[in-house]
Amino acid sequence: MRPMASDDSSVDNADLARMLARVALGDRKAFEQLYRSTCGYLMAVAWRVLQRRQLAEEVLQDSFVKVWHSAASYDARLGVPMTWLINIVRNRAIDVRRSRGAAGEDDSGASPEPVAAPAAGPEQWLDASIRKARVHTCMGQLSATQRQALALAYYQGMTHAEVAQALDAPLGTVKAWVRRGLVYLKTCLEAVGVAS
Repeated sequence: MRPMASDDSSVDNADLARMLARVALGDRKAFEQLYRSTCGYLMAVAWRVLQRRQLAEEVLQDSFVKVWHSAASYDARLGVPMTWLINIVRNRAIDVRRSRGAAGEDDSGASPEPVAAPAAGPEQWLDASIRKARVHTCMGQLSATQRQALALAYYQGMTHAEVAQALDAPLGTVKAWVRRGLVYLKTCLEAVGVAS
């Protein structure tokens, strides 16, 4: 399923909510409408995280499969439909980026983890790998919202206001997630001997 241009740019959250309700009932036509209405924007979300079109397309496809299977879990009280869709795509893209990075396949050049210099010897590569594993361990201990906020702010370079908009959360809450996340990371990394 390759992304296509939206054929209806006037679709709003009420329309998306109706489509999701129909998708939850197994309506394939509603699913196609949902896809056509959102795929362009959601592709941009995946691409922004991954910086590789092929991976972004795979993430988009995986995300829509998840939407098909979990549309019934959408709860309008927790956020607007587009935010729910964006979170599915973003979370999947971050998972892919993280797993490819752990497997040494992240060639986007945007990895924030410490890496050894190209001319480094085996000991330096081992030290860099250990540091990277420790960073991943500390990141894994943060809440999902803190990880998302930090990933958007530091990996994607978004401002706090942009992160708040992307996560559909109050600005003060986002600032608290980032601040508390950084404080925890500093403490955790110092405890495992990574932070200076």
